[in-house]
Amino acid sequence: MGGVTSSMAAKFAFFPPNPPSYKLVKDDLTGLLLLSPFPHRENVEVLKLPTRRGTEIVAIYIRHPMATSTLLYSHGNAADLGQMYELFIELSIHLRVNLMGYDYSGYGQSSGKPSEQNTYADIEAAYKCLEESYGTKQEDIVLYGQSVGSGPTLDLAARLPQLRAVVLHSPILSGLRVMYPVKRSYWFDIYKNIDKIPLVNCPVLIIHGTSDEVVDCSHGKQLWELCKEKYEPLWLKGGNHCDLELYPEYIRHLKKFISTVEKSPSQRYSSRRSTDQFEQPRKSTDFFEVSRKSTDRREKPRQSTDRPEKLKNLSTNVDKLEKLRISFDHLERSRRSVDCHEKSRKSIDHQLERARKSVDRLDRIRTG
Repeated sequence: MGGVTSSMAAKFAFFPPNPPSYKLVKDDLTGLLLLSPFPHRENVEVLKLPTRRGTEIVAIYIRHPMATSTLLYSHGNAADLGQMYELFIELSIHLRVNLMGYDYSGYGQSSGKPSEQNTYADIEAAYKCLEESYGTKQEDIVLYGQSVGSGPTLDLAARLPQLRAVVLHSPILSGLRVMYPVKRSYWFDIYKNIDKIPLVNCPVLIIHGTSDEVVDCSHGKQLWELCKEKYEPLWLKGGNHCDLELYPEYIRHLKKFISTVEKSPSQRYSSRRSTDQFEQPRKSTDFFEVSRKSTDRREKPRQSTDRPEKLKNLSTNVDKLEKLRISFDHLERSRRSVDCHEKSRKSIDHQLERARKSVDRLDRIRTG
């Protein structure tokens, strides 16, 4: 039965680049492993790591001299270390973090074949290397999972109670839910993130594009709702599945998040309370703008008592304008909500019939 699950997972979840975008070579003079065609960097190490399932994965470790956190990055589908290399360098520089990225079994120059269970062993091997080879503590690690990478990321995060933080980039609720809007978890589903995220104890940042055509934005929103310790999410308007790094807000928000989680828990809590105290009066003032205008109306009769009819008309007009402003505010909030969820509704309408038929067949398989 496990073989059936693995086979199904491989069919709809894993698409390693073919051929790989890089080659693994050894320098004749130093004996160091290098990623070709990228030039050697003094602060970048290329590694081959054995996993508990008998495969050997390729990983890179990027060192930053000012780092107090280490990012363990699990990349998305149809990508490998060669395609992610320049982004990893940029993230390490801008976020001031050490960064380890790795290729799943069957990706790039890693041996073996892709499977859900192999990816769990892959991220464990990378995590073990951070602990044993670089002396990295659990509480200094930020797990970063992109798309399919959200699966191994959350599986590990649910088992590490002292993690510093988690970042989920265009995450999935589960493998099956990417294809069909099912309401329950089936035994053959993979990466059941929807069931694992409530077990994560550290702060979680979720980043998702509102126009994602591969994994609908509703996946990210539902996972955010299930987080124990929510951090301000980043919904990138118009963002698709593979272009979120191009938005200026992406790196700004990540910087803010890393800066926040690098504080002690007590400092984070104090900072959050202070922010809440400042935000509440501002929101109240914005919403009850009518109070300030009513004061203006009280002052004007003292200056113009000889024109009560005009003041009466003015007061009526102001009331109408205020009602119109409040209605417009509600309309604007509704429009933004529709913008974000329009893609989700269209997708569900388009696939509803196929989903029903598929789930019916799946139920028959399960009960049979």
